[in-house]
Amino acid sequence: MSPLKFEADHATAWAELEALLDHAEGQTKKRAKTALDGARLAALYRAVCEQLALAQARAYPVHLTQRLESLTHRAHQLIYRRRAWGMERLRSLALVDFPEAVRAHRHYLWAAALLFIVPALVTGWAIWRDPGFILHLVSADDVQQFDSMYGDNDRALGRERGADTDWEMFGFYIMHNIGLGFQCFAAGVFAGIGSAFFLVFNGLFLGAMTGYMIAGGYSENFLSFVVTHGAFELTAIVLAGAGGLRLGHSWLSPGRLTRTESIKLAAREAVVVIYGVIGLLLIAAAVEAFWSSARWIAPQVKYGVGAVCWTFVLSYLAWQGRPRAAAPPAARNESPDAR
Repeated sequence: MSPLKFEADHATAWAELEALLDHAEGQTKKRAKTALDGARLAALYRAVCEQLALAQARAYPVHLTQRLESLTHRAHQLIYRRRAWGMERLRSLALVDFPEAVRAHRHYLWAAALLFIVPALVTGWAIWRDPGFILHLVSADDVQQFDSMYGDNDRALGRERGADTDWEMFGFYIMHNIGLGFQCFAAGVFAGIGSAFFLVFNGLFLGAMTGYMIAGGYSENFLSFVVTHGAFELTAIVLAGAGGLRLGHSWLSPGRLTRTESIKLAAREAVVVIYGVIGLLLIAAAVEAFWSSARWIAPQVKYGVGAVCWTFVLSYLAWQGRPRAAAPPAARNESPDAR
């Protein structure tokens, strides 16, 4: 391909990236609050990185490679610049960066959700039909622990817990949840197989518990316990797995980059998702310790609060941080007579 055709084929995308960079840099200087389409910016940045590598390999004219180098440098500085972790940065992360990053990884998110949900549904249905099947997945000691935790006996979860125990469990849940999320993400470096394994494994375990509890007549105890914090914890597990699948895909298909460079780029893009995962898991730990285990709260109240939490989490990830539609020209609002 000649340099002229190469430039003509990609000129529109370069111009779009340049316009986004001009807009973002101007917003930074003015400290304005207009939302930026970060997912589109990241996609254009990745494409221009590959085009720069191709232009350098083919020894295209200097003016062409210099333009691409300038674009990639500006985009890299904008996306990966060091910023102080004050309240304004945390606010930006929560309200814009995290949900945008999740939507940018939507294909990996759907794959992770299927790897988690399908085994859970299949296993739950199988154990509901035949409760004894659970012994093929977990040990008899684990089954006895399920009965002890969620049954109607005096040792059931939440019956005799005081404030000190709630704080102990809060610390335990933090360690457990974050460890689980780290497993699902970090295992993705093994071509994504590790993340897929942990997603399926946790889906099987959740399905086994749910099916067994419903079949044993403890559905109210179990479901009222998990419904609220599950909105944050289960979502975080799937998101961590999606980040891991992103790492695995970058190893399997590095494009024109080396595998090391590809994994580094994928990790930089996925780390914003992991920041959000940690936040969701901290919320889940607090809810599980202080709300889910409280037996004095009626199950119907927990179901209602749980429905609100699920609606909030899904709506937040789907819509929060989207760029606002441009305002219509003033002329469109004028009446025909005014014109």
